[in-house]
Amino acid sequence: MPPYDEIDLSGVKTYSALNRVSKVKTDFEAGPIHSGMTVKAFLNSLPACLKAEDLKRVAHSIVEAKKSRKPVIVMIGGHVIKTGCATVLIDLVREGFITHVASNGSAAIHDTELARFGHTSEDVASQLADGSFGMASDTAGLVNHAAIRAVETKDGFGESVGAMLAEESPPHLNRALIYQCYRRRVPYTLHVAIGTDIVHQHPSASGAAIGEASLRDFRIFAATVSKLGDGGVVLNLGSAVLMPEVFLKALSVARNLGFSVTNFTTANIDMIQHYRPGVNVVTRPVLEGGHGYAITGHHEIMIPLLAAAVYAYAE
Repeated sequence: MPPYDEIDLSGVKTYSALNRVSKVKTDFEAGPIHSGMTVKAFLNSLPACLKAEDLKRVAHSIVEAKKSRKPVIVMIGGHVIKTGCATVLIDLVREGFITHVASNGSAAIHDTELARFGHTSEDVASQLADGSFGMASDTAGLVNHAAIRAVETKDGFGESVGAMLAEESPPHLNRALIYQCYRRRVPYTLHVAIGTDIVHQHPSASGAAIGEASLRDFRIFAATVSKLGDGGVVLNLGSAVLMPEVFLKALSVARNLGFSVTNFTTANIDMIQHYRPGVNVVTRPVLEGGHGYAITGHHEIMIPLLAAAVYAYAE
């Protein structure tokens, strides 16, 4: 049989790699890592590319926002609390690097349970079988009453949870993010979708109160969003749907009312990059000016690392 045709390579045009435009250079490479180095030295030794650079840019943006007295909003999901990061965020609140915390209902539930009982996160699989999942009356009692109280006092929903924890003074109170925000008059807004939280399974739940309290917190949140322009920062930590949706609506309200909310920084930091944070936090909000970053990693590593970078660059 005749052989298959082969292309003749003798006529291909070549060039020298010496003069070629390339994406990777030796000055991108990591510096030496050694025992006893400072956090700043460690950060400066990371490869100068991709997500290492993004992490440093986000940290610098937070430092600059504090200097410029611009808001730094941190939006969180429940796993941020469950992975032990509340204390890291509390320190950032205390030092003025976080000026507003916003969360879904689960984050507040886990935060209050840890404050009151020293533990949280039930075994869903085993308790779902007999219908006992989510039926902790003391947890529901506090959160549901906070919603009713917020309606009566015209306070925020998150603010009311913090106030009730302060009055109860449980054994692990000081590690509660929602309490520490209340104590320091830093807004902690609570954004609840009806039916998503275990406290909604209880007869103490008032849909009217939960809705009204959550809507007030949305308005408080939108007021902070309206001040983001020219240097503010928004971080989404672990909320795949709810907080990105809330943020996008608050941003639309602020711009609709004539506030110039452009040229700010956003970042989504999560163990998986989801669609909603990608479009509602990282890309769409900064189309008119600003920078959006998506950094993938586990909360228990990435949040302390980001905090360490903030402190290092603030020195």
